[in-house]
Amino acid sequence: MSQRKQVVIIGGGFGGLNAARGLDGADVDITIVDRENHHLFQPLLYQVATSGLSPGAIAVPIRSVVGRQPNTRVVLGEALGVDLTRKEVTLSSGATLRYDWLVVAAGAKTNFFGNEHWAQHTIGLKNLRDAIQIRERVLLAFEAAEQETDDATRKRLLTFVVIGGGPTGVEMAGAISELGRTVLADEYQRIHSSDIRVILVEMATRLLTPFRPDLSASAADQLRELGVELRLGQRVTDVTAAGAVVNGELIPASLVVWASGVQPVSLAQRLGVQLTRRGQVRVDGNCAVLGHPDVFCIGDMAAFIPAGATDALPGLAPVAIQQGRYVARTIRGDLRSMARKPFVYVDKGIMATIGRSRAVVQSGVLTTSGLLAWLAWGFVHIVYLIGFRNRVMVLFEWMWAYVTYKRGTRLVTHLPRGADALPSPHALAPAPGTTGPTSSSPR
Repeated sequence: MSQRKQVVIIGGGFGGLNAARGLDGADVDITIVDRENHHLFQPLLYQVATSGLSPGAIAVPIRSVVGRQPNTRVVLGEALGVDLTRKEVTLSSGATLRYDWLVVAAGAKTNFFGNEHWAQHTIGLKNLRDAIQIRERVLLAFEAAEQETDDATRKRLLTFVVIGGGPTGVEMAGAISELGRTVLADEYQRIHSSDIRVILVEMATRLLTPFRPDLSASAADQLRELGVELRLGQRVTDVTAAGAVVNGELIPASLVVWASGVQPVSLAQRLGVQLTRRGQVRVDGNCAVLGHPDVFCIGDMAAFIPAGATDALPGLAPVAIQQGRYVARTIRGDLRSMARKPFVYVDKGIMATIGRSRAVVQSGVLTTSGLLAWLAWGFVHIVYLIGFRNRVMVLFEWMWAYVTYKRGTRLVTHLPRGADALPSPHALAPAPGTTGPTSSSPR
């Protein structure tokens, strides 16, 4: 075994991957552990779910990213627990990894707020499997509706409910409505754009609550322009195979997408450290777990509260990226016995896209909505994508879709009732155990 210091990184998402890349060439051996073999650009998952992008455009094998780092290896597996005294990580395979520094960046999973049984009737959006399943459910709903003669059943097939008015929910609802009305409705002879119903449910009285009220109002107006029906200030009380129950009213739907919240993966509870009420790991000003300076926790799992603030930093990609780079610099400093400097987050703003030429951006440099915001949103996401090939693929797909109003990844690869049969409306409901928290990959 190497006598060099060992760094174990749990999670190959934004935080973990940037920590590993920041330690390229350092006098340490790095092991990245992830139960997926790829890094996923989650902010664009909704575009895979709505046929805008192929899965390969937003995912890249972790080994290809760090393959040229001689001090880095990748282990495909799941971290089941950490022995903080022995400084060991136990994997699902039974193997253990010794560490001198541990970086926990395992991410989050879908949060059903205690209603775990809803998972069998709705789909979250945390990994490629979720996105592909949503895509196929939408496309199969149109195929079934094209052949359906019963008006009530047909109406249900073309009704899609999105729960949660944050960026993911807003982007998902806008994209489904745009896909159905501007692309699919033109390709099905018996389906008109007015037949399609997309409903966005949000418990708060406005969308995108972290944004300024005027931007929230602009986002709502832009969604309505796309034909999305907004149910603001209304609560989901149940989700069944028939649809979603909102304020006591059953909304029959072929698909319910859950975009209402996330929570840290279960590894956080198994660390045996201090957690917040939301289940996040409490960390100090150096992103280190309280009482354990050799264990860093970053990204969605961590509750990092900036100096002078009362709330923890949000679970955004820029937060995880900056924390990953900071941890790498800190470990390099530890190797030289340098005093640690506290982590300072540079807030570059927040943004959300609603549809073609529609978005909202709030930052110190630019605060606007509409076409300019949409262009800024696209530029930022291209920059954050990992890999030149992925940037070129996404840029080309976006340009093609903008010019032609077409989306090229409208593929159905799985029919629930065999290759020659369309699913019935009830068969469109996800099978028990195939969605929800158990399907979320650590990020």
